[in-house]
Amino acid sequence: MQEKILRNTNLKFRTEIDGLRAFSIIIVIFYHAQLQIWGRDWFQGGFLGVDIFFVISGYLISRIIFNELKENNNFNFKNFFEKRARRIFPMLFFIIFICIPIAWLKLIPLDFLEFSNSALSSIFFSSNFFFHNALVEYGTTPALLKPLLHTWSLGVEEQFYFIIPIFLLLIWKKAKNYTFTSLIFTLIISLIFANTYSVRDVGMNFFLPLSRFWELISGSVIAYLEINKRISKNKILNNVLP
Repeated sequence: MQEKILRNTNLKFRTEIDGLRAFSIIIVIFYHAQLQIWGRDWFQGGFLGVDIFFVISGYLISRIIFNELKENNNFNFKNFFEKRARRIFPMLFFIIFICIPIAWLKLIPLDFLEFSNSALSSIFFSSNFFFHNALVEYGTTPALLKPLLHTWSLGVEEQFYFIIPIFLLLIWKKAKNYTFTSLIFTLIISLIFANTYSVRDVGMNFFLPLSRFWELISGSVIAYLEINKRISKNKILNNVLP
């Protein structure tokens, strides 16, 4: 049965996706390093790597969900969240434990208290809300004293992971033929919100999930088209969308 599921869901190592991940991580690292080459910072837009990563995450998670819905006409939430926990928590705890002694030695008490709160919020995947409420502007000098600031993106991803299985399961059960339409509609709503608040409230727009969900759902759309063979039948889409 397990072999049948693996065969039908086509779960295999994807070298092109790993390459995209590596590319997105590298440009984010270079962005933060502020490397000057010939007197110019060539990676000012390196934060684009986070956006790429969101699309990849949306694609991979949605593909897992669509595969299971197609195979079983249902979804096992327990297995899904257990796998996410096994994948995320070991590295997250490792990073937090590495940061604790450094923060203890280098930060003043008030900053160390904030670090402790940010560590707690990252464990509960809510650090994007925490840093938004702390009125942090990403990339400013005080932000350099917040070693767990980068976990805001993990918070956004995990909040998406909590919502998307319920969203897709409900649509699959109640309005299966409108799955694609529902994804596109949700993507547009999120994109409009992001575009509106890019002017009204830059901080909120940066950290809150609704401004980012359109990127993750873009990956969901590609996963849906791929699962339903709508990409493989169209040569142009098959070459462009990946």
